[in-house]
Amino acid sequence: MKLSLRWAERCKRAFEGAAAGCAMFGIVQGGDDHRLRAESARGLVDIGFPGYAIGGLAVGETQSVMLDVVGETAAALPAERPRYLMGAGTPDDLLAAITRGVDMFDCVLPTRNGRHGLAFTRFGPINIKNARHADDHQPLDPESACPAARDFSRAYLHHLFRAGEALGGTLLSIVNLFYYQELMAGARAAIAAGRFADYASKIREQWAAKADLHKEAD
Repeated sequence: MKLSLRWAERCKRAFEGAAAGCAMFGIVQGGDDHRLRAESARGLVDIGFPGYAIGGLAVGETQSVMLDVVGETAAALPAERPRYLMGAGTPDDLLAAITRGVDMFDCVLPTRNGRHGLAFTRFGPINIKNARHADDHQPLDPESACPAARDFSRAYLHHLFRAGEALGGTLLSIVNLFYYQELMAGARAAIAAGRFADYASKIREQWAAKADLHKEAD
């Protein structure tokens, strides 16, 4: 953590000559140790950055530990600056982190999981490799604005993965990226309207209802 703070000071000085339109974020470190996280956050705020990132999470700890650290760390950072959670996560992780004050995310999960046959939808996650989809001619989501989710049957997507066709991973990556963008667009609109808690609750209720209905064994 202290090494990261020393790097932050050096990087801030080196970045002073960067082109206009660029912004450097300081990265809060400290593992799951709240004392170290607080010290890291204070040090970075003293240095001063346009935005602040929360690093070193989503690396194997439980979701509850991650969110506990995220909540305390985000609260220690300036609310008027963007707060960015690095390397997270599932749709549920994103909603939970937004609740705790996070503004930005990045993660390989949508495309990595798509390449391995897992689709994220408003019905919750769907493992298209499951045998139950082999003869299912409905799409992933008939009401989706995403052509990859709306226009291809689950049976066809299942076949692509069973046949080892790269197109399967491409299509599910598109489905997942579209869903993440749609989920976040809804979150932004809900925040602007002052109803984010209701939005997150309704999204989770929909996931739970569909999971109970379809009994996905993913």
